[in-house]
Amino acid sequence: MSRHVTAGTTCLNPAEGPLRIGFIGAGRLGTTLGLAFHRAGLQVTAVASASPASARRMALRLPGCETVDAQAVADRVDLVFITTPDTAIAPTAQGLRWRPGMGVVHCSGATDVDAALSAARNEGACVGGFHPLQTFADPEAAARSLSGCTITVEARDPALDGCLVALATRLGCAVNRLPPGMRARYHAAAGYGSQFINVLLAEAARLWTTWGASEAEAVRALLPLARGTLAAIEALGVAHGMPGPVSRGDLKTVQQHVTSFDEGDSQGLQAYRLLCARTVPLALQRGAIDAAMAASIQETLTTGRLKP
Repeated sequence: MSRHVTAGTTCLNPAEGPLRIGFIGAGRLGTTLGLAFHRAGLQVTAVASASPASARRMALRLPGCETVDAQAVADRVDLVFITTPDTAIAPTAQGLRWRPGMGVVHCSGATDVDAALSAARNEGACVGGFHPLQTFADPEAAARSLSGCTITVEARDPALDGCLVALATRLGCAVNRLPPGMRARYHAAAGYGSQFINVLLAEAARLWTTWGASEAEAVRALLPLARGTLAAIEALGVAHGMPGPVSRGDLKTVQQHVTSFDEGDSQGLQAYRLLCARTVPLALQRGAIDAAMAASIQETLTTGRLKP
């Protein structure tokens, strides 16, 4: 059973014994974190899910973890991770009883902590956010690669904040602190390093198909290029690690790119113009072009012609 807790105390003090962790939600994210916590020597004791089969599968991978209902998770553990879909976080919090001093945390990148977990906070629980900047298509692979990634922590309560930072550190992760009200903007920023990469490769592959190549051939050819770019960014930074014609002031190549799009591909051309225009400030920051060249590039992107 749970430690005895009275109002004004906290369950999140390591001096009181090993932290008991529970999950409500047994999908890919919950399973990944459960595996990572277990392998870090932490005690995951209970899991619940809207899908009993998913809860059983997760519990079987975590020695000492029981499959129970959601209220039993809240009753038995010191720190609850709500890893349901985003739309279910607030209803889950509203549908359960919480104890003063326990921790209730969601793992959504975009969902506001105070709004979604207000029901738990109103009953005296400490609420927060714990969002790993990682993908979770394969929980086993994600758990193995979690070390080294960044986990964004948000918690007003100092005890919960310290607990979440300690958990992230235990997993070998860097900690990013997020002030209240910034989750949606933070999550939008994360999209540039995740699904927008898929969009960029899809656009490139679409161009490859215009001369008869397949998407698989395009991806196979472009992935080493993408890895090289990421390695350059890691070594030199965003601006100094940027390749391409704008980074070297190659106006003729930019013009050739613009005029290479088919007449019926207005959306593709619009996307190229927008993205290429965003490379100009980076080239200026790098010192590879001057203001006059930047203006010429912008004009060529707009007109498709070289400046006389």
